[in-house]
Amino acid sequence: MILLFAVISQQMVFANKKAKTDSIIKIMNKVADWQLREWQEHGPRHPKWHWTMGACYTGYVALNQVSHDLKYINAMRNIGDNLKWDTGPHREMADDYCIGQTYSQLYITDKQPVMISHFRTLADSIIARPHTESLEWKNNIAKREWAWCDALFMGPPAFAYLSTATGEQKYLDFASKMWYKTTDYLYDKDENLYFRDSRFFTQKEKNGRKIFWSRGNGWVIAGLVRMLSNMPANYPERSRFEDLYRKMAEKIVKLQNADGTWHAALLDPDSYPVKETSGTGFYCYALAYGINNGLLPYDKYHKVVEKAWAALESSVHSDGKLGNVQQIGEKPETVTDDDTEVYGVGAFLLAGSEMYKMKMKHH
Repeated sequence: MILLFAVISQQMVFANKKAKTDSIIKIMNKVADWQLREWQEHGPRHPKWHWTMGACYTGYVALNQVSHDLKYINAMRNIGDNLKWDTGPHREMADDYCIGQTYSQLYITDKQPVMISHFRTLADSIIARPHTESLEWKNNIAKREWAWCDALFMGPPAFAYLSTATGEQKYLDFASKMWYKTTDYLYDKDENLYFRDSRFFTQKEKNGRKIFWSRGNGWVIAGLVRMLSNMPANYPERSRFEDLYRKMAEKIVKLQNADGTWHAALLDPDSYPVKETSGTGFYCYALAYGINNGLLPYDKYHKVVEKAWAALESSVHSDGKLGNVQQIGEKPETVTDDDTEVYGVGAFLLAGSEMYKMKMKHH
């Protein structure tokens, strides 16, 4: 009788876990399918190599890794083929080679040299440059250096995934070195947050606090875990990255709003009272990743992540459109329920992939 009860209990636990994970996959598919339909019916708003699109593609790769639905990964392959596996026209600007992450991830599974040959040549040319300029926001510095915090999602992970794809540590070494050039310049050690760029060092919010943009810091912490996911356990700089990640995570969880999201201005949420899903998606992704990979204790952090995921789910319209995505910008701005953008979809899919893994592991 006891054995029968134990078997029934185990079956109930499994059934409950399956229901929760199935629901995550279902809503991820719904959002992903809406975006694919938009591209098919209306065409993309941005060039296929664009940073907004590159950020979106990272989510489709993550979705494929948990759903194993070839539809999504084949869509990414088709985009690569369409672009002849090349990056954007501003060769040394991180925005224009964000898509290199997806090329390398596809190469890791497909082993087709054409997928990374252009980006590898570009990466070698970037590494060869001196990188001695100041990161002050002038003289088009963004076309040559990672001088704005968003670049830490676009650039370093592209090199880190290329390192994993090729087995050549020089790409990870470069990403690590340049990550800290940017961090030494833009990271506020008192707040454990990043300024967007040097123009914001002295600016203040309405409440007198420093301006720390939600999605900007979302770009950073999401880029941070994508760096860590490509770092061997014995990599010399790994502990430094882990320490930075934990400091940011600890700060971020304290700034979550009652609605489960992070509003556009991290230190002045009342001036931007509407929930915002792009920054929230990246925080949900990065915090869940930390739990899943032993960087954060589950008991302390899982409720924050689950609350964030619930808020993201509540922002999905009945047709699959993800709302409340702040539009392209560089600072906190207002957002509406109808606002969407492809990088928000990418963040949502990244978050869902780690939520799925967390539920599989802990429920």
